[in-house]
Amino acid sequence: MHIIRNSIVVIFFTIILIATIAYARGYRLDVQKGTMTSTGIIAVSSNPQTAQVYVNGVLKGVTDLHLTLPFGKYSIEVKKEGYTSWKHDVVLKGELVVTADATLFPLNASLTPLSTIGISQVVSIDNTDKTLLFVENGDIEKDGIYVFDQAKRTFSLFPPLKLLVSKKLFPEDIHLKGVSVIFSPDFKQGITVFKRGEDTISYLISLEDESTQLYEITSSQPSLEKVWNEERDLETARLLEIYPKQFAKIASDSFHIISLAPDKSKILYSAKQQITLPYVIEPRLVAANQTPEERSIKLDELYVYDRKEDRNYHISLAEASQKMHDAGDVVLNWFPDSRHLVEHEGDKISIVEYDNTSKQIVYSGPHEGSFFDVTSDGKLLILANFNPQFNKTPDIYAVGIR
Repeated sequence: MHIIRNSIVVIFFTIILIATIAYARGYRLDVQKGTMTSTGIIAVSSNPQTAQVYVNGVLKGVTDLHLTLPFGKYSIEVKKEGYTSWKHDVVLKGELVVTADATLFPLNASLTPLSTIGISQVVSIDNTDKTLLFVENGDIEKDGIYVFDQAKRTFSLFPPLKLLVSKKLFPEDIHLKGVSVIFSPDFKQGITVFKRGEDTISYLISLEDESTQLYEITSSQPSLEKVWNEERDLETARLLEIYPKQFAKIASDSFHIISLAPDKSKILYSAKQQITLPYVIEPRLVAANQTPEERSIKLDELYVYDRKEDRNYHISLAEASQKMHDAGDVVLNWFPDSRHLVEHEGDKISIVEYDNTSKQIVYSGPHEGSFFDVTSDGKLLILANFNPQFNKTPDIYAVGIR
């Protein structure tokens, strides 16, 4: 009798232990079916916080929220008054946690003027917080090439706008519009290429200090570009050292690397040839991003590679963006959080997740030309002229989307 009682106690505690482990791993009793059903957890967060969370159209609470649900496909929508809404589909599997991290942007973005000088052309200095401004308004004292430092605020000891080359130094038949600029690898110098009738003329300028004389390098430009390109290739190879060797070799040979995410965890690139990207991490990560990836790389297409999860995503541009991209304009920039890309669509500017999902329009107001940029604190920079009756040329404005 004592043995039977002990056996019952052991069996009872074994059942309790199994039930506890099963519950902890996400299994729940389905009373109607009389079976154990595997569940998972959807963890929904947002920036800004306390946004409403809808699952399959039903309000479930506010962020930050953890939902235990049966396995299956769910449509997640995050909303907050005054902000764009965020949508994402997830497939929940038993015993797994799926994260849904939504970034929302204000519907009515603020506009702040950053210059009042009147700008003919703007060129962003790659991978820096600086921008070149070309000013030609018929004012002999003010016309010229300026550098605008986005990192310097109005309370800075140094002004954000600095003259690099006065228009007075250029020949009279040189105009500060339609200029192309080639930057040195360290972004301390630039080759400015101007139209001169049917020909072009090139000058080497400093991007840090004001020049008192011009250095024409039209004939030597190809050789200088070659040296700079070799230096850039070495710099790219150095940056790729943090990536797996197998991927780094393919990237060097087959990719045109457009830019790295600010935290260096992702690469935006276009393909120089058609290849199949092999897996670097095997077996594949279980709780990785669920967005379908693309490892059959096509010529000239745009992609983002995520180093941490060894996943590769095709970036499809809007029709207007594609036309601008084909014309040589920059249409994609990294957002400072390294999770989003900012896309210029001609008449509007959007933000999309790095895996090409959850696109949100963040600015659709007036702006001019193909120029746009993103500051390190998450503001958009645009060219706009909000008073054309009095101003002939536009100025730079910051669009507050955070």
